[in-house]
Amino acid sequence: MEDFKQTIQHDEHSSEAITSELGVTGHRDSREERFSFKSLFRKVDNQAFFTEALEKYGKDGSIDPVAEKRLVRKLDYLILPCLSICYCFYYVDKTTLSYAAIFGIKSKATGLDLVGTQYSWLSSIFYFGWLIWAIPSNLLLQRFPPGTYLAFNIFMWGALLMCQAASTKFAHLAALRLLSGAFEAIADPAFMLFTSMFYTRAEQPNRISFWYSANGVGTAVGGLLGYAIGHIHGDLASWRYEFIIIGCICATWALVLLVILPNSPATSVFLTRDERLMAVARLRKNQTGIENRKFKMSQLIEAALDVKTWLFLLLGFVGNIPNGGISNFSTLIIKGLGFDTLNTALLAIPQGALVIFWIGTGALLNHRLPKNSRTLVCMIFMIPTIAGTLGFLLAPEHANIGRLICFYMTGSYQTTFVLSLSLITSNTGGQTKKMILAATIWLGACIGNIAGPFFYKTSQAPTYRLGIGSMLVANCLEVLIILILRIIFIRANKAKERRAAELQAEAEAGHSKPLPEENDTAFSDMTDKENINFRYVY
Repeated sequence: MEDFKQTIQHDEHSSEAITSELGVTGHRDSREERFSFKSLFRKVDNQAFFTEALEKYGKDGSIDPVAEKRLVRKLDYLILPCLSICYCFYYVDKTTLSYAAIFGIKSKATGLDLVGTQYSWLSSIFYFGWLIWAIPSNLLLQRFPPGTYLAFNIFMWGALLMCQAASTKFAHLAALRLLSGAFEAIADPAFMLFTSMFYTRAEQPNRISFWYSANGVGTAVGGLLGYAIGHIHGDLASWRYEFIIIGCICATWALVLLVILPNSPATSVFLTRDERLMAVARLRKNQTGIENRKFKMSQLIEAALDVKTWLFLLLGFVGNIPNGGISNFSTLIIKGLGFDTLNTALLAIPQGALVIFWIGTGALLNHRLPKNSRTLVCMIFMIPTIAGTLGFLLAPEHANIGRLICFYMTGSYQTTFVLSLSLITSNTGGQTKKMILAATIWLGACIGNIAGPFFYKTSQAPTYRLGIGSMLVANCLEVLIILILRIIFIRANKAKERRAAELQAEAEAGHSKPLPEENDTAFSDMTDKENINFRYVY
């Protein structure tokens, strides 16, 4: 305890040294950082800033509720639009192949003459790149300024997408899809990291739901872009224009993101110094830390031995078998219901709108229900998905409108996955462990997205009964995993309460040191298992 206090004890000299490194001068409470491109790429030790934040706002009631509400609103205006636009591009980028399929990329006359399972391989190979680079990319995210690293990767999404327009055969496009997957591996873990760095655990589900709902926006935007691009009659095939236009917009956005997305609440140039102190201090109750660039082997070992890690891996897998199919075959399924190419593109708009509706409704319900209802909401929103899947399988083949409505219902599973992500950001302490668990669920997601397309057999087009059946099985397994996680979180909290009571009794008897206070462990980079003040939310 004493050793820990000594490590975070405020030292005026070191504080001045860090202040000098940040490039600021003047009185401590009135200093303002100026924007510098160098600040986008250099690593800064913010420990002295965290200590100062706890000194000023580290006690309960020290932050004015009105000021905090104003700060959260400012963070929402700054962080959420950035992450939402990124996620929109993230989904549009992944589904360009789906629209390319209805614009002739598979044909010999206007495309790459794809035969057999080559289209399924193009869908899956993207996630092989993601699988290979997921863990290394997450470790790089911990080493480099996260906003800068994310912007670089997004620029590469756009650049590689434009390169795909030049593909002349399957091998060319497969190689570029592999690289695209590698650069996209950082997306979801980075978005989760930013959410946990700027928001309290109670605020995180709604914020994750907000930026994840851009998935639906991306679906709708992809449909509109597909419809518009379908009317271009130039020297190139329509699917090539799609890759060029979307890639160019994506790369341009990355340059904007490089300037406006802060790397940390402690270094944001869009907040006043006092707002930055408040932004840091109010996260002390999370007990998950904010940032730490040092890789800790002990946390890696703990993550590997934690049963929750493997359950999140499995959750990512079964939760994305449906996604792997829908993101690449949805246009083919809808077109198979009797719609022409352009109308198929337009029908993606209500599909995207429903995704926004499902996620928004789930976030609202989670907010209104009593504390620790997240896993219950997750299970509730699997019901429409399972019902829609059964309806699509059992409805007569001539009932095209009914089957289309059932297909739209299957999108509710995304609400469950969104809230599952918040279970990681809210229930993982220690920066290295947090990066590992974030990578783990997306590693599972990667494998699920690789497997998903192969359930959609060309011989079963356009009904794809095996593919829809795989969704049903995966959805049922997802409910079971979430139920197991809920039980584990409840039992772990009870065990922590018993242990805290035992330590408190020993301290009162003079046999041990007093229990650490919340401020002592708030930014200590302890894991959720190590931190006696940590409690799981479920």
